[in-house]
Amino acid sequence: MMLAKAMADIYEENRSITKYVHSTSRGHEAIQLAAAYQMTPDDWISPYYRDESMLLGIGFEPYRLMLQLLAKAEDPFSGGRSYYSHPSSLEEDKPKIIHQSSATGMQAIPTTGVAQGIQYIEEFNLRNFDNNPVVLCSFGDNSITEGEVSEAFQFAALHQLPVIFLVQDNEWGISVTKDEARTSDAYDFAAGFVGLNRMRADGTDFVASYEAMKTAVDFVRTERKPMLVCASTVLIGHHTSGVRREFYRDEADLEKHRAKDPGNILRQHLLEEGVDEELLKQITKKARIEAEEAFEKAIQADDPAPETVENHVFAPTPITEETGTRVPAGAAEKIVMVDAAIHAIQELMWKHPEALLYGQDVGERIGGVFRETVTLGAKFGNKRVFNTAIQEAYIIGSTVGMSAVGLKPIVEVQFADYIYPGINQLITEISKSSYLSHGKFPVSNIIRVPIGAYGGGGPYHSGSVESILANIKGIKIAYPSNAADFKGLLKAAYYDPNPVVMLEHKGLYWSKVPGTEDAKTIEPAEDYILPFGKANIIEQASESETEKGRTAVIVTYGMGVYWAKEAVKSFEGRVEIIDLRTLIPLDEKLVFERVKLHGKCVVLTEEQIQNSFAEAFAHRITKACFRHLDAPVEAMGSLNLPAVPINLVLEKEMLPNAEKLKEKLKELLNN
Repeated sequence: MMLAKAMADIYEENRSITKYVHSTSRGHEAIQLAAAYQMTPDDWISPYYRDESMLLGIGFEPYRLMLQLLAKAEDPFSGGRSYYSHPSSLEEDKPKIIHQSSATGMQAIPTTGVAQGIQYIEEFNLRNFDNNPVVLCSFGDNSITEGEVSEAFQFAALHQLPVIFLVQDNEWGISVTKDEARTSDAYDFAAGFVGLNRMRADGTDFVASYEAMKTAVDFVRTERKPMLVCASTVLIGHHTSGVRREFYRDEADLEKHRAKDPGNILRQHLLEEGVDEELLKQITKKARIEAEEAFEKAIQADDPAPETVENHVFAPTPITEETGTRVPAGAAEKIVMVDAAIHAIQELMWKHPEALLYGQDVGERIGGVFRETVTLGAKFGNKRVFNTAIQEAYIIGSTVGMSAVGLKPIVEVQFADYIYPGINQLITEISKSSYLSHGKFPVSNIIRVPIGAYGGGGPYHSGSVESILANIKGIKIAYPSNAADFKGLLKAAYYDPNPVVMLEHKGLYWSKVPGTEDAKTIEPAEDYILPFGKANIIEQASESETEKGRTAVIVTYGMGVYWAKEAVKSFEGRVEIIDLRTLIPLDEKLVFERVKLHGKCVVLTEEQIQNSFAEAFAHRITKACFRHLDAPVEAMGSLNLPAVPINLVLEKEMLPNAEKLKEKLKELLNN
């Protein structure tokens, strides 16, 4: 406790040096240390940004914490990329810590995902532990009002996961008081989640905190059931170094909190127990000297090298070349895209016990609303293929924790239009995890997303979301247009250690849309893998027309492939079609090479065109190929409307199609 106090004091005394925003644990030391002392190396812990005492308690020395405070190269958590007390760790002698973000409450879902993963590992005996692992997720009280926290509580209670939710209640959320923010504290709030056990603790009294946390941890370690601990604490320091206490708190409030300083309470207890006062003074003095020496050493440490700034956006993937048999000898019958996905997942799950599938309605009863997971529930049981509640944030965010413990979650969002509740987890937690953990925690998952419009699906079941997703740095995106590509890309996604979103056009699943028969293909062999970032020329212009300068290239993906294939029938030998197959990574090399050859280009998408992925890519093509162009690069897509109307006449008017593309090509080629 004296070490934590000395560190906070030094930071305050050296504000010109501790220039990056930080919080300290002053007022929270007792409950944090009490929690830390219960943890073993088999456990997982998610400290939040005020939990430096918890980090000290599990064994991180002041010097190593200060390396993050000052954003130094040897910061053990992020390599100088993240704020103070934003840990991530795989050190063998300590509890493990997934990447921690600044978005309060968002850690609930990834951390509950860790507990979900541990339960799965125990269910299938995939690994042995010295101690039954306990997962601890730490919060401030005002973050409990976040909806995603409730999703985590609901899942933990429903599935009886081995997780402790430790809520440190200091009655403040920056300048917002408890009375302004909530109807009850976390203990009373949690009563609504049947199956979530709960207890209170005095988080300012170390003895009471230690006994409470020992009770909680022993219960979860033995019973394998969830527990919420609501610990009352005080806020003695600033909210952060950037939002100082004097901005919003009066002296009376500060005095009320200082009166319950955990260090003073423990000091008095020790004196009453007969501990020599001089010993306590020496401990305090020694802590200050240790903190000062660590601080001076950290100041002298090197900053990160500028050339490292792009490291760890993605973990290296072993899948770099197309391998296996795409068209097996003697095969004649073609399969639809939806079957290609089912068969790929089936083959992977037979081979890899760490693979599991979950989402809304994917279980045995119907196997997905598009029958895209049919038969899998019956074959693998409801522990490996199961339904979830309508919780897109949990479905997506839980994959962080599942991946961290060595599993490969394949999850599904029912329609692209409903990915938005999960975008927070995708951006805040998943996409940044590898980069901000300095490569320790890339999130290895597959997120399946049925997408696109056809047949009057209407405004909430027909949307395209690829531009929003392509703006998220740190995820990969596939958009297959046929069964063989789908199976090969899904296999590549499985073996890729990074997060992958599979965009699956609903109109291509069963080839029910006229003109999409070619989405059916011969099924590739089980060993077939198609790497990301490899576009495919599916229609070539003739050499003679190319030599005359009378050709153009269409760059597209998904349903656009079939509009393009129909449209080019009117321009025999004059139009080449490139199917991108993946949007991130993007095969710019092939596209630029072919555009330079033909001199004219249309980038075709189903999305609303303005500010879209296609429009941005058209700009990059223009810049890279400018000296070779005979006309401006065109971008073509849907009308700029807020949604796809349900009426078929209006839907047709909004969307691109072969006829509209034909007119665009006629104009481009004639000019």
